[in-house]
Amino acid sequence: MPNGLPPHPEGESLSIRFAQSADVESLARLINIAFRVELPFIEGDRINPGGVREYMKKGNFLLAEDSFGLAGCVYVELRGDRGYLGLLGVEPRRQGTGLGRKLMDAAEAYFRDAGCVAVDLRIVSERAPLPSFYRHLGYSETGTAAFPHDVPAKVPCHYILMSKSISRASATSRRKNEPGSES
Repeated sequence: MPNGLPPHPEGESLSIRFAQSADVESLARLINIAFRVELPFIEGDRINPGGVREYMKKGNFLLAEDSFGLAGCVYVELRGDRGYLGLLGVEPRRQGTGLGRKLMDAAEAYFRDAGCVAVDLRIVSERAPLPSFYRHLGYSETGTAAFPHDVPAKVPCHYILMSKSISRASATSRRKNEPGSES
């Protein structure tokens, strides 16, 4: 395995916290390495430290850390009674370990606690596996949007818009139906 790091062993402690200004550089690096899969259709890095700071003026990032350091992130922004999330990124050696799902759960809990009734997100159309990942988490496609002209795309792209209704009741009933919970 690269650098000898295990993917995220069972029992490894994981904490999720809000990003702080001291995290900007490492957060930009994590996002760019996690989004390398977009290089065939988008030119260059996904974000720079200045871009992370701009996002942090409107919302925040939830960061997942383990004993090896920063392992994942997701951007969260309150927009009235709706939440918006984006830039879900997991360090490549941690991908496939369920960390993305944990970050999504944390983001939804954040929005639920803030009184949001729904969560919105958008994905780049060329990221073929992502719609099914989000559908599995209860999101539905709600439309499309144009891709920004200032992003250097190598192939024609658009955004796929997805949303999910959330409420405190749905979180409680979902937990009751999870494996290992009492009914």
